[in-house]
Amino acid sequence: MSIATKLMISATLVAVALPVGAQQATEMKMNDGMMSEGLMMPQMDAAKGRKLFAEKGCVVCHSINGVGGEDAPALDAEYMETPMNPFEFAARMWRGAGAMVELQEDELGGQIELDGEELAAIIAFVHDSNEQAMFSEKDIPEEIEAMMHHETEDEPHDEGEGEGEEEDHG
Repeated sequence: MSIATKLMISATLVAVALPVGAQQATEMKMNDGMMSEGLMMPQMDAAKGRKLFAEKGCVVCHSINGVGGEDAPALDAEYMETPMNPFEFAARMWRGAGAMVELQEDELGGQIELDGEELAAIIAFVHDSNEQAMFSEKDIPEEIEAMMHHETEDEPHDEGEGEGEEEDHG
């Protein structure tokens, strides 16, 4: 069951128990994406998340369906807890932020910038097995694909340097 569905069920249950005036106010908040006074839940768009997962570079370190990097945990939906609290997922990201930023700087040349809606979309994607089934190497932009394979391109150069050092010392 999607988060949006759960929120709508919760809103319905709350609305049934409230007086008419309070019910209308609650419906207005839910229709505006408001969770409580001053808070709103961003749209959890898994299709947008699939695109962002590749474009932002998450795929350089993380894989889905075997597509992507191996420097960080695979994010296949089958391994995700259900039901899932998106804030818990974000908290886990926060706890690993130091290592993630270091890898991003090494692999991508800088930190990935995400706004709240982009993060919500990516979280939706990593929990949506149907959307993940459509994810393939075709989703990865050329510049991100090049970053994923830079180690392979550098290896002959590194080996040449190593051989030269052996000859100098030898």
